[in-house]
Amino acid sequence: MTKSNTTAGYFQGGLPYNRLGHGPRPLVIFQGLFFENKPQSGLTIQMYKFLENDYTVYVVLRKPGLPRGYTLQNMADDYAVMIRDEFGEPVDVIGVSTGGSIVQHFAADHPDLVRRLVIHSSAYTLSDEAKRLQLQIGHLAQQRQWMKAYTVLFSPVFPHTGIMKYLSKPFIWLAALLMSLSAPRDPTDLVVTVEAEDHHNFKDRLVQIIAPTLVIAGNQDPFYTEALFRETAAGIPNARLILYQGMGHPASGKQFNQDVLTFLKEGVPENT
Repeated sequence: MTKSNTTAGYFQGGLPYNRLGHGPRPLVIFQGLFFENKPQSGLTIQMYKFLENDYTVYVVLRKPGLPRGYTLQNMADDYAVMIRDEFGEPVDVIGVSTGGSIVQHFAADHPDLVRRLVIHSSAYTLSDEAKRLQLQIGHLAQQRQWMKAYTVLFSPVFPHTGIMKYLSKPFIWLAALLMSLSAPRDPTDLVVTVEAEDHHNFKDRLVQIIAPTLVIAGNQDPFYTEALFRETAAGIPNARLILYQGMGHPASGKQFNQDVLTFLKEGVPENT
């Protein structure tokens, strides 16, 4: 890997990554749902720039060419192989949204690879409405109806109150149009991931996560209910919960940045 501050590529095992920062410790982010498993544009990783002074951050997606029937546990095992090969020691890990579903399997099955864990805007299962939306996205993608698929994905995320009640529709339309211009040729990775997450219910296994864990989200998240976040944190033996009132998906902002950094820095010597 190069010495540049920001770069992108593929690990030896095939997982695509964006790397940013120059901090002394590695941090791996299990990225959320994307339509194609490849290194992402700079805009999609900007929310993690607040980590770059303390960490070298690897924002990692699943490997391309996922076979049908691949599970979230299979995906978690791919991350485990990569972390063992690349770092050979426990690292701090953040799982966001769909990546948060996968990171639960990872933390339970590979506890030797996790120092501290952040479950970012994710829970032990999706809400029923979110499952319906994701399956709809997968169905539209299979039909190559990319504009409609992106519209369904973006609609719950954009705010629909205040002035945005009037501006959200044109913003969603424009975002869906721009994304559809570079839509993948093959929808299989998206469809496989959506189908795998549709079966995800980790409630009975949360107790197996032993790493210090932060569950952090907005209580107005359109994909998870507040009850799901609370149950997720309550089910993990060494977890704490931070919920931001009135915030959607994913949680972000100055307070979010501060809370995540404070949690990650606990137990780290100041000179490292």
